[in-house]
Amino acid sequence: MALEIKQQLKLAQQLIMTPQLQQAIKLLQLSRLELLESLHQELESNPVLEEVLGDEGETGPGEGEGMAPEEELTKDTAVEDLQPEVTIGERALEGTDWENYFNEYYAPRSEDVSEDREPTSYENIVSKKPSLTDHLLWQLSLSNLTEEEEAVGEEIIGNLDVNGYLTASLEEIAQATRTDTALVEKVLSRIQEFDPLGVASRNLKECLLIQARHLPVTNRWLEPIINDHLHLLETKNYPALARALQAPLEEVLTAVDIILQLEPKPGRLYSDEEVQYISPDIFVYKIGDEVHIVLNEDGLPRLRINSFYRQALEQRGGLPEATRAFIQEKLRSAVWLIKSIHQRQRTIYKVTESIFKFQREFLDYGVSRLKPLILRDVAEDVQMHESTISRVTTNKYVHTPQGIFELKYFFNSSVSGANGETVAAESVKERIRQLVAQEDPARPLSDQEIARRLLKENIVIARRTVAKYREGLGILPSNKRKKIPLTPRKKASGEETARPAGSEE
Repeated sequence: MALEIKQQLKLAQQLIMTPQLQQAIKLLQLSRLELLESLHQELESNPVLEEVLGDEGETGPGEGEGMAPEEELTKDTAVEDLQPEVTIGERALEGTDWENYFNEYYAPRSEDVSEDREPTSYENIVSKKPSLTDHLLWQLSLSNLTEEEEAVGEEIIGNLDVNGYLTASLEEIAQATRTDTALVEKVLSRIQEFDPLGVASRNLKECLLIQARHLPVTNRWLEPIINDHLHLLETKNYPALARALQAPLEEVLTAVDIILQLEPKPGRLYSDEEVQYISPDIFVYKIGDEVHIVLNEDGLPRLRINSFYRQALEQRGGLPEATRAFIQEKLRSAVWLIKSIHQRQRTIYKVTESIFKFQREFLDYGVSRLKPLILRDVAEDVQMHESTISRVTTNKYVHTPQGIFELKYFFNSSVSGANGETVAAESVKERIRQLVAQEDPARPLSDQEIARRLLKENIVIARRTVAKYREGLGILPSNKRKKIPLTPRKKASGEETARPAGSEE
């Protein structure tokens, strides 16, 4: 078979993602904080863009749409003369006492300071919360240890995880500090008595034992339970625990109640993880029977085109060709960015309005009245593609009269009802949560019993589905939710003692 080279014409349609379209899609799926960071980066990299400050006026859609289109930005446009660069020289005075200057400059006014009160010293202000390592090293420095013991203590503290547990073995610490394990064991015992109690423990059993030995109350069953029967405590099998200890059930329950108040993770009290607060992208208000949707634009910079560069292109003059091309490129990028931001805000508004048109009863009654909803329903309502709806609802949060929710939350699958109707899966989860909250702690509801009660409410759901939803809600199984309350029982002499509710006399 001979090989030959041929030319062939072929007509085909192909979707090309232009950089402008890619930017619009990227802006659409950004969260509010990510959008804010992206806009600040654009302001730094694009000199044609500037932020409207104060009450200079709002940048509306007309600001970007009224700009000259690309074909009007011809090479014939000139630039006005560049303004001379203004520099301000400033030299620090030599011999200035900056510490006194700082205290005097920021000190309160004389009329705000009482006669018996000294001005606030800014050196006494703590800028951050002390970490677990800092807290332990501070206690270590006050422990009157030798230099060798202090070095071992620093090595131990440096090998603690976020929960306060020791992650290295005694042999590893001894090898790192060039000491013996007996000295490491001695220093470790000293550190385990630091605040918080139980820190530097090697396992949960050791952590609980250290805390139990320092309790102001005494209970002879605490250490046997922690040492040998934690597995029974985990499953809340209190009768088996009482039989294993050969102890009265009342005393065992009292000891269990004390153990449950101990801290299994002492290090988390000094965790440096900060709470991440959610800033909603949309506010939904219900005023009377009307629903009002307001976009959250607080903190977002209002952008406009810098008038200096626009006038530079409009005038004729000696503007170098490379400079003119650079300004034109940045101008087109700025105009498209402003248009993309306005398009993003309009799309978010339309999608949110459509969602709450379907989920109107949620605003009045809460999660229990959520309806099944899929992306296709909203896409058909707003005449957009499902992928666009997915991008709009990603990492976007809405503030409603029922709380703050992610927009994705309102899209959920359906569960069949006995009368042929469908119920939202989130509504079923909320009902399961309510049933568990209302159950008798001594007789918790099993998954089968929850499914039976839901069937009475015309919700057909299998037991395994109940278990799946329960685990998703973070609810323990019925055998681990069981609690045996104590009720008074009278002795023959007339004094009262405690006995488990429901037990036989």
